[in-house]
Amino acid sequence: MIKFFVSVFLFSSSLALAQNSNLTVSVSNLKDNTGVLVAELYNSKETFLKKTYKTGSSSIKSNAALVHFAGIPNGEYTVLVYQDKNSNGKLDKYFIGMPKEPVACSNNAKGFMGPPKYEDAKFNVAAPETKIYIKMSTAH
Repeated sequence: MIKFFVSVFLFSSSLALAQNSNLTVSVSNLKDNTGVLVAELYNSKETFLKKTYKTGSSSIKSNAALVHFAGIPNGEYTVLVYQDKNSNGKLDKYFIGMPKEPVACSNNAKGFMGPPKYEDAKFNVAAPETKIYIKMSTAH
């Protein structure tokens, strides 16, 4: 009987692991190597740009950076990246809400007079290893 429960537990554990993936966010076109690159991962339309699912950061070298997210469930996501130039742990904004620091979104989605739309920034994670590429905006 114990062997049965152990088998069921191992099988269900392997299914859970099989449904998780690793995501690498590759960001290029940064103007300089100042500060750190922060990547905010969102896992639903309702939380997009409101409540992050996971956050990661990386040093910037040669005007580029990589951020890794390990063991995330397969599904639909969006990513917002920003160059935290003063390394204060947040995206600095002007009083009207516009970012002071360089910012970009997955799929290189751009907004018009505001942030990009969720539909333009969403992508799927389904493979064990997924890599997305974001080119930082040169507006800053």
